[in-house]
Amino acid sequence: MNATTMNTTTMNTTTMNGTTQNAVTRFLPFVGRLLIGGIFLLSGLSKLPAYTAVTAAISGAGLPFAPLGYAVALVVEIGLGLLLALGYRTRAVAFGLAIWCVVTAIFFHSNFADQNMMIHFLKNTMMAGGLLQIVHFGAGAVSLDARAGR
Repeated sequence: MNATTMNTTTMNTTTMNGTTQNAVTRFLPFVGRLLIGGIFLLSGLSKLPAYTAVTAAISGAGLPFAPLGYAVALVVEIGLGLLLALGYRTRAVAFGLAIWCVVTAIFFHSNFADQNMMIHFLKNTMMAGGLLQIVHFGAGAVSLDARAGR
């Protein structure tokens, strides 16, 4: 019995998008999206009561139109974070969040003399990498995209 035969006879498998998944691993993309989307959602929600501090940080980074930046941050982090968790238009949402991670890393976390800033820079680039994996592989079986046949 070769490895392929053993896999199909000993595990409950289904085929989706040309890949074989068992009953447990089909939930892994959903859990991953919840973890990543949750970070954005919590970050955005924490900005809601902190208008003055957030706009001061945006201005301090040398960016114009801090109130507009505040609104964009809320829409991106809360809106796209929630859409990612739900798995709606996941590839486009993940791509938008990956760009957001890189942009915020460059503008807000590029002071490498401060170890904390370097850690945040690396965190943002790692999240961008994970989001690009979602762009490539899609939302997974447990998502609004899968339900809609996307």
